[in-house]
Amino acid sequence: MAIKQMDSANKPISSDGRTYHVETRPGEVANRIVTVGDPQRARIMAQQLDLLLFEHSSHRGFLTITGLYRGLPLSIVAIGMGLSMMDFFVRETRMVVQGPLTIVRFGSCGSICDAKTGDVIIADSAFGINRNYDYFDTHTGTPYRLSSLEASDSMLAEHLVQQMQEHRVGREVVRGAVGNADSFYGSQGRTGDDFYDDNDALIPAIQEKVPGAVALEMESHMLFHLARMSTGRLNARPPSIRAACALLVFADRSGNAFISPEMSTQMVVAATKAVFDALVNDSPTQDGLHPSIGSVWESKV
Repeated sequence: MAIKQMDSANKPISSDGRTYHVETRPGEVANRIVTVGDPQRARIMAQQLDLLLFEHSSHRGFLTITGLYRGLPLSIVAIGMGLSMMDFFVRETRMVVQGPLTIVRFGSCGSICDAKTGDVIIADSAFGINRNYDYFDTHTGTPYRLSSLEASDSMLAEHLVQQMQEHRVGREVVRGAVGNADSFYGSQGRTGDDFYDDNDALIPAIQEKVPGAVALEMESHMLFHLARMSTGRLNARPPSIRAACALLVFADRSGNAFISPEMSTQMVVAATKAVFDALVNDSPTQDGLHPSIGSVWESKV
């Protein structure tokens, strides 16, 4: 439960300036952000910051860590899983950070191409995969709906590719379209006898409709969509958010293989500086970003 009075139901920010779900306020989140699902992954990554300045866990499970990397503010935000959690994070972070935002989703995925466990995938675009609830009553239409593609920021994606290769992360760096499902099980084609999901043919259908599809996960489509929509009401200005996505292949869906805990930890550690360097190389100064006065990095930058 929230512990402070919210000033508005439409834009719930507490009397001390914190957003309702993420619980951060101006000056606690940097313009350069890595978002992950797992809070333990966030803490592993935070060990490679040059200076830790701020850490906060919200009552809704969001973990925000801000520090300095190469002398510049950078935040890591763990959001859990799914489209809704990405929506909470992006919208509430936009409320409290002045200036343009650059966001990299750094997560895991299941490969539906030739990429194997231990490889890296950079998303050039993402598409949604949504369960068609009406189908399971009427059996008309298709059980799952695929959206059109949302593009990542091409320059930021290129920085990620370069840094993954320079830091020698994984065995191969693969680029392509990433499918974002509204569930981990039914909408990603995981089959079983406990539920009627009618998804035996889902992955082949995805591959047929989106020839460049390389992986399945749950967050980047919402991130890319919101970045494109970050124009204010009535499309009044250029987007204020640029976004990209780097994924570690934890599951090989075609070979039905899963990464070992040891390899997954090693890959996260190896990829962390690659992601950090990509963000800093893309935005190497504080010009035009959130002011230092009143921030957790005041007097440090």
